[in-house]
Amino acid sequence: MPRAAVIANTTVNDPIVPLPGKTRHSFIHHRNNTMNKPTYVQEYNAIVEVLNQYNEGGKQAKSSLMKPAFSEQATIFGVDANAKLVGGPIQGLFDIIDNPPFRPSPEAQGVIVNIDIVGTAASARIDTNDISGFCFTDFFNLLKVEGQWTVVSKVYHTHIAP
Repeated sequence: MPRAAVIANTTVNDPIVPLPGKTRHSFIHHRNNTMNKPTYVQEYNAIVEVLNQYNEGGKQAKSSLMKPAFSEQATIFGVDANAKLVGGPIQGLFDIIDNPPFRPSPEAQGVIVNIDIVGTAASARIDTNDISGFCFTDFFNLLKVEGQWTVVSKVYHTHIAP
């Protein structure tokens, strides 16, 4: 059951509770002319459901839970400790999630910082603490394909754990 979170004087039904200090206006989304469209809240909530699949898969260290959030053609990219570009097909993420050092992390906390929707395209940012001891900022690009929102790309930054 989703919990209501009050952020920037706006109420959003969102099962991800914001972390302290993460109450920026952009947590909700950019308020542009799409807000007056009757389907906007439905689209926002549908994207939140997709992002929650990703978060739950990370918390449980089970790619099978996050896989439905991604297009089969999705990609993932980041920069490694040597400042080199790493990534490729999203299957690489699934392989990492299912193997050590990744482990279930019920203590992990995630927050949707931003969702921006324009027609059939959207972007989102999630900040996550303590997934198998790692902290991440993830940027997602989503498309609404055949009536369903799907992640087509993920770009991430790994933070030094506290």
